[in-house]
Amino acid sequence: MGGSFDPVHSAHVELAEVALRHLQLDEVRWIPVGRPWQKARQLAARDDRRAMVELATAHEPRFKVDPIELDRDGPSYTRDTVQALQDAATEPTEWFLIIGQDQYANFPTWQGWHDLLQALTLAVACRGHDLPVAPTAMQGMSYRVVELPLPPLAISSTDIRARLARGEDPISLAPELVSEPVARYIATHQLYAPGGAPR
Repeated sequence: MGGSFDPVHSAHVELAEVALRHLQLDEVRWIPVGRPWQKARQLAARDDRRAMVELATAHEPRFKVDPIELDRDGPSYTRDTVQALQDAATEPTEWFLIIGQDQYANFPTWQGWHDLLQALTLAVACRGHDLPVAPTAMQGMSYRVVELPLPPLAISSTDIRARLARGEDPISLAPELVSEPVARYIATHQLYAPGGAPR
């Protein structure tokens, strides 16, 4: 499960917990992006994003935070990350890529997306009663995909950053939008504060 996690929020955690239960996973590997090649805006510092993910996932021992993309130079391509993880596996492993509908819709724009479809199963979140809709370029193709039933959650990192940039107290966002440890981290380090730049 990869992402900017800028900041990590409650819907991210809910999705990972649903994946654990629904897919009966041994673990969910959380992978904060290093250098996102499809995002133009500046992200919060790598160490801050990793720290927030570690705080948000500390309650579940089957959540593992992996800095593989943070530690790698160059653009962060999921294809390269999956290849490295599979090469490092010491026993037969079934791999799922946990994504939301927005990522699913854009999947054909990803580097090496054909290779990814052969390498793993897509686990796509469907909110409420909505079902995942395959992008046009993937319709009729043979690949493995499963649906993850996710409760409707109107939470986004973009909205959280905007609220904090307007001067909202980070503590007021917990626990509905972010966990209390993440809210305290944001407050302590003044992330996303009015007029501030990412650290």
